[in-house]
Amino acid sequence: MAQPVFELKEILSGKYGEDSKLIYDLADQGGELCSLRYDLTVPFARWLAMNPSIQSIKRYHIAKVYRRDQPAMTKGRMREFYQCDFDIAGNYDAMLPDAEILRITSEVFEGLGWKGRYTVKINHRKILDGIFEVCGVPQDKIRSISSAVDKLDKLPWIEVRREMTEEKALDPSVADKIGEYVILKGTRDLLTTLRSNPALSSNVSAQKGLADMELLFTYLEAFNILDKVSFDLSLARGLDYYTGVIFEVVTEGSAPPSTSTSASATSPSTSTPPPRPKSKKKPLDPDDDRSSDPSIGVGSVAAGGRYDELVGMFSGKNQIPCVGISFGVDRIFSITKAHMEADSTVRSNEVDVYVMAFGGKGFTGLLKERMEVATLLWDAGIKAEFSYKVKPKLPAQFKAAEAGGVPFAVILGEDEQAAGKVKVKELGLAEGHPEKDGVLVGLGDLVADVRRRLEVKELGDGVAEKVKELSVKGKEAST
Repeated sequence: MAQPVFELKEILSGKYGEDSKLIYDLADQGGELCSLRYDLTVPFARWLAMNPSIQSIKRYHIAKVYRRDQPAMTKGRMREFYQCDFDIAGNYDAMLPDAEILRITSEVFEGLGWKGRYTVKINHRKILDGIFEVCGVPQDKIRSISSAVDKLDKLPWIEVRREMTEEKALDPSVADKIGEYVILKGTRDLLTTLRSNPALSSNVSAQKGLADMELLFTYLEAFNILDKVSFDLSLARGLDYYTGVIFEVVTEGSAPPSTSTSASATSPSTSTPPPRPKSKKKPLDPDDDRSSDPSIGVGSVAAGGRYDELVGMFSGKNQIPCVGISFGVDRIFSITKAHMEADSTVRSNEVDVYVMAFGGKGFTGLLKERMEVATLLWDAGIKAEFSYKVKPKLPAQFKAAEAGGVPFAVILGEDEQAAGKVKVKELGLAEGHPEKDGVLVGLGDLVADVRRRLEVKELGDGVAEKVKELSVKGKEAST
């Protein structure tokens, strides 16, 4: 679904809360004020409003978005970056589309090999609004206080409290009451705790949110992903258009190291915070790359929620309930690359067989023969490769295969060629293994032999991975 890179400024205005300052405005060149798109959600809602014949749709969209953020290139934080959105629009029974969005989210990160390395934080805007109401937050401050709470993944509570009381003029006693709630997290146990809270049980907004969450947990259990989520009251999502369930995917490195340490060590307190220390540091240049700044984390790698009223802001009457999630493609690539570099078993390519040749004095390189063997393997659907040198040296060929993590080599020799045979060698076998030097195979049997070896290796790798997984679970259980 193609959409323009820029929108009328009025389309984007009033949708992003305090993050509106990150929108890139374009110079006026003829009476229309335009801005580069901040995300893919608002343009999608505008598109739905302009196409009233479409009342329900599931869609995904991968495209660039633009934000005047402080860049940290190696952490995937850039001013121009890719997002991948998945949205479900239409009138459906409560929480069913929301549960499917979370199921898809889990499938994405499991498919990327992030098993055990990510958490899906969920909350509900109506629960948050109810908490703010019972704590005594004035109605005109609810959105701005929500934006402050949203910074708890980047700042310790003492700094968030200071922003609430000093910058947003919230009564300190009200801020302390909020602090008692935002440290809470769990799943159904937290739901039970909140339902038994006398103040929340009499708040209409909170009760609606809790009813939604009860239903959502039931569906997440049916989708077998309840263990992937954390009901976290510190999750607020600062964008103004969310109306219901909100969610965010975090992983190691999402929060800055300095913050995660201090945040965990500092719980909300009713005591007056110490005065802010005077900084003598030179102001940061907003254009500098802050990749090495310890106060900058990767941030969330995916986030979204329900936005039931956004389409109606553009159509004026036709409300289409929507829920969706945005994946930060560059951030995900940045973290996945780090995982791969840390995992020595990850291969740099998918080649299964490296076709080699060797010989003595007068060795021609057997280039034509190597090409013919590679073709034989390719025609059988086996991924093969050979050196592009006419007369490659054998050590260089082994080095190339090992660098690419190629599991097998097919080695051509002049004597073997004369007998119509090649040598199949599994790379990386230990000294003393009976097949360490390889096995002679007739050319007519080569494809079947290689296929059998690949199947055996895949089965063995799967068993090894399962043993590793069980070992990790055993260690977690013992702690």
